[in-house]
Amino acid sequence: MPALSEMDLAIAGSPVNVRLHREVQAIRTLAELDRIASGWERLAADRNPVSDFAYARAWAAGLDGAQRLFVLTAGNAEDLAIAPLVINRGGAGWLTLLAAEMYEILDFLGADERAVAELARAIVRTGRPLYLKRVPAGAPVVAAIEAAYRGRGVVRRRPAGGSPWIPLDASWTAPEMRLEAGRRSDLRRAMRLAEKMGAVETAIVTPTRAQLPQLVEETFQVEAAGWKGAHGTALAADPVRGAFFRRYLEQACAQGTLRMCLLRIGGRAAAAQIAIESGSRFDLLRAGYDEQFSRCSPGMLLTAESIRYAARRGLRAYEFNGNVEPWTKVWTQHEHACCSLCAYPFSPRGAWALWTDGGRAAVRKLRSRFRP
Repeated sequence: MPALSEMDLAIAGSPVNVRLHREVQAIRTLAELDRIASGWERLAADRNPVSDFAYARAWAAGLDGAQRLFVLTAGNAEDLAIAPLVINRGGAGWLTLLAAEMYEILDFLGADERAVAELARAIVRTGRPLYLKRVPAGAPVVAAIEAAYRGRGVVRRRPAGGSPWIPLDASWTAPEMRLEAGRRSDLRRAMRLAEKMGAVETAIVTPTRAQLPQLVEETFQVEAAGWKGAHGTALAADPVRGAFFRRYLEQACAQGTLRMCLLRIGGRAAAAQIAIESGSRFDLLRAGYDEQFSRCSPGMLLTAESIRYAARRGLRAYEFNGNVEPWTKVWTQHEHACCSLCAYPFSPRGAWALWTDGGRAAVRKLRSRFRP
């Protein structure tokens, strides 16, 4: 894993001599990535599971020719910082966060703000534009990027969709009692309707390797039978994200953090969730339900049970992840504030990216102005 100060970057067919800090190193192969697994896992402990090494490794294993791995590290074992990035081929050759296509909240990892700042300065020196799609609004990387580009480029910071969550306490062992009266009535009515369709059974499973394939297939089928299937966004219909989830779930299963949640009615799976229980958190990563059972709101019934499970386990947070949606507002008004960052260095690539983005914005504005 050579230091970038000694490297001649030849990326996307365009060699660029880049002089960076001697302590900043670039990781561009899976073998190099595996060497920092322990340090990565230490930094990601008790954080959102999308920050975990297993999540990043599973996504990196599926990279195609459109992206190249470009993870930067700074510091040593005591003050390590990691920028989990990829280089996008074509156009201006943007740097983006690894697995940004999943639209989860991603971030740089680092306990030492000085090391994060060093990573930000190293990114400026690559001469490549940077797009951080969705990062915590108060994360050290936000201030580090804005400081690093001061006098060296242009940074545009915009609000991004927040991520809903529930701060759990003992009262959430009866989640229905935390709902408004009308919503409690709706939940009771949904359960009565479900019971008329057949015996209602909820299972929240820590699967073994032997159980995992059948549970994954069942979950994928449930999701495909809902609106995600109709819109073509279900994992079963998405070869990239579907394959990624299969790789990641194998790792989470081996670590014992995976939770597969199923609501069955009359022996048939009506709703399913994929979640991670780690440290003090219960993180919902994927959820879906079968439209044939929509009259009894199976997704809402299963969410109530998984919240109950997390509270009984003594966990401190139930994280919905994704965006704030009408169905998450039923349960909580709490959300983690997020923002996006676009950074354009004073370089040919940066100027090209800024010009093309400005052109697209102008086109969108004209279209909205003249749209009937």
